[in-house]
Amino acid sequence: MEITLTPIRIGDLFNGFSNSEEEGVFGYGGKLNIRPKYQREFVYSEKQQKAVIDSIRKGFPLNVMYWVENEDGTYELLDGQQRTMSICEFLSGNFIVDWNGTLKSGINLTPDELAKFYDYKLMVYICRNGSDSEKIDWFETINIAGERLTKQEILNAIYSGEWVTAAKRKFSKTGCVAYKIGSDYMSGSPIRQDYLETAISWLNNGNVEEYMAAHQHDSNADELWLYFNNVIQWVQTKFIKKRKEMKQVPWGLLYNKHKDDKLDANDLERRVSELMKDSDVQKKSGIYAYVLDGDEHHLGIRAFDDNTKREVYERQEGICKICGKHFEIEQMEADHITPWHAGGRTVAENCQMLCRDCNRRKSGK
Repeated sequence: MEITLTPIRIGDLFNGFSNSEEEGVFGYGGKLNIRPKYQREFVYSEKQQKAVIDSIRKGFPLNVMYWVENEDGTYELLDGQQRTMSICEFLSGNFIVDWNGTLKSGINLTPDELAKFYDYKLMVYICRNGSDSEKIDWFETINIAGERLTKQEILNAIYSGEWVTAAKRKFSKTGCVAYKIGSDYMSGSPIRQDYLETAISWLNNGNVEEYMAAHQHDSNADELWLYFNNVIQWVQTKFIKKRKEMKQVPWGLLYNKHKDDKLDANDLERRVSELMKDSDVQKKSGIYAYVLDGDEHHLGIRAFDDNTKREVYERQEGICKICGKHFEIEQMEADHITPWHAGGRTVAENCQMLCRDCNRRKSGK
């Protein structure tokens, strides 16, 4: 693999620039593919875009970029998409910056300002005669020092192909269809691949890479999309009131386990509402799993605080309520006399101090 450092004028980079959702993003006279399949979506903030333009205006150097030359003489942008898109979108008139006290976009620059901007040289390392595996390895290596890629963005690069392209169309665009139907039930950002990663993880019980490796060469992502739709429809049908806590629930995993259960939506809502008002329930998002399987571990039931433990310990004079032996407070644990699920509260009147062995045996029953 041959790598050479090549200066590229911004004017040449912008020549023939086109940004089409369906046809892709190209520049450099149509020879540079700015957004190949393995690239992340555009994630720079407006502040970051303006900083790129300001650096060029002042003649400050930008970090080097990386291109790959294909056998037919065209190029793929391996690293530097965020800076390249910032430059081209500015010159296209899509955002403005403070240009020596005047607000301007690329289409408002005077001829001499534009000429100077066009003449700015970007430093580009161009990789030639490399295999696909070498390109991907280079891609992962050079991004270590920059803005960190998410794990899913790395996987999109490694398993690029028709399947990734189809999946990203549904799950990875700003305002994508997955976001439109699932944003009330999911957290994260589509363009940072959170929605795609979550959907695959749900479908394949947490093993995202395994699923992507198996489906890399599929012509579509219909299986994933159908599954995701089924999950969201199940949630909407069974849990009829939307709450912010829903965004933290692993809905796909609950769907996998309980999709065939006979569930009454009104009864579920009544139970969820009661638990939301229970101050002993510390993890409200866990309520949804609890009403399905009854496991209290989902709820993070409030523990007795140190003051309560000391109060009860002194009242018991350090005697374990079960075995009747004396222990130091550090050797004892607080226990609900009446369990939480039977209506017991986390208050001093419902607390007893047990030695560790007795509390473990009691909890294991």
